[in-house]
Amino acid sequence: MKRPQVTISSNATTDLLSFCRRAGYQRMLVVADTITHRILGQAVRDGLCQGGCDARSVVIAGAEVAADAASILDVVLSFDRRDQLLIAVGSGTITDITRFVSHRVGVPFVAVPTAPSVDGFASPGAPLIVRGVKTTAIAHPPIAIFADLDVVGRAPPPMIAAGFGDMLGKHTSVADWKLGSLVWGLPFDAGIANRSTAAVKACEEAAGDIATASRLGAQRLLEALLESGFCMLDFGSSLPASGAEHHYSHFWEMKLLQERKPAILHGAKVGVATIFVAELYERLRRISVADAEKLLAESPLPSAPDELTRIRQSYGPAAEEVAMTQMGFIGMTEQAWEALKQKIVECWDAIQDIAQTVPGPLEIAQLLRSVGGPTTMEELGLPDSYRRMAGESAHFLRNHFTVSKLLRILFPPRAGE
Repeated sequence: MKRPQVTISSNATTDLLSFCRRAGYQRMLVVADTITHRILGQAVRDGLCQGGCDARSVVIAGAEVAADAASILDVVLSFDRRDQLLIAVGSGTITDITRFVSHRVGVPFVAVPTAPSVDGFASPGAPLIVRGVKTTAIAHPPIAIFADLDVVGRAPPPMIAAGFGDMLGKHTSVADWKLGSLVWGLPFDAGIANRSTAAVKACEEAAGDIATASRLGAQRLLEALLESGFCMLDFGSSLPASGAEHHYSHFWEMKLLQERKPAILHGAKVGVATIFVAELYERLRRISVADAEKLLAESPLPSAPDELTRIRQSYGPAAEEVAMTQMGFIGMTEQAWEALKQKIVECWDAIQDIAQTVPGPLEIAQLLRSVGGPTTMEELGLPDSYRRMAGESAHFLRNHFTVSKLLRILFPPRAGE
């Protein structure tokens, strides 16, 4: 897929107008929520109109806007077949809603970030809530991104910390990607994996500037987030940037939705989950090949009825849809199960090499604290029981092979658990 044009400046509105004039876009729909419309969306529409464009706005109302059917319908109903361009003014949720509508109505879109809070601005996939399940749908990457440093740098500190947390998750997502390629046969690209790792390291080096919300810090964080999005765009899926830490975050988001509780910033959840997944890798590093052989020899073939019961207990109304993604695991034959366990033993040295690349949980926590991000379930605003439930069931969300899945094989649940 073609990369979007990226402009990071101090006058995104003027830059956007110049882009529209050069590209011949005259009629467009600006998508925002109540807050982002006030912060920048109104100025974007006014600037386009003053420049001779026919720009209209759709403002998605509500204290909490979700990328769900209701929000998507708001935008679709506001779209006119004469519109040539959609413009997303906001952070992750507004961008995901717009990219999905863009794909379905066949009109390109431009992203205008208002906060450096997520890495998905350039992504080709839209994480949506569909019937209570967090699902990534095929969508459009933006044709251009215009970020105003003055606006991005004034983003609320929790949103900046959330963007940093989303970036720290690349430590475990890249490790899980390598693990899934090695054991589960998932496609892999070493060059893109190296780019993702370099992006998170560059972000860590700028932690001091990011913590003070300086212009340089905002730019460095935004550049890292965009590079992570480019990794997904270039590879064609979220694997370079989404592993067990994102599965934890998605699981918690689904639980909050089902229980009608307030949402929590995606990157904040990812940051705390990265600490927990780093603990899993730390546990993995302590397992010798001899211990692994013994544990695997005693690990029974997953019982499909038992696993389906666990999925139903954890996911409620969304269980059947989640279960469909896991048939390759819970539907394995005895022969396939033994082959998988043998593969794990044969690859144990390589698995340990992967585990060594993940920083320790204390290091992850220290980095999060340095920018004011939450590091515990209490600080995140979630009960401790959510951590246990995610540890047991978040690995069911995707047909991936993560450290969570590996430890589930090494330490299978006992009957009745």
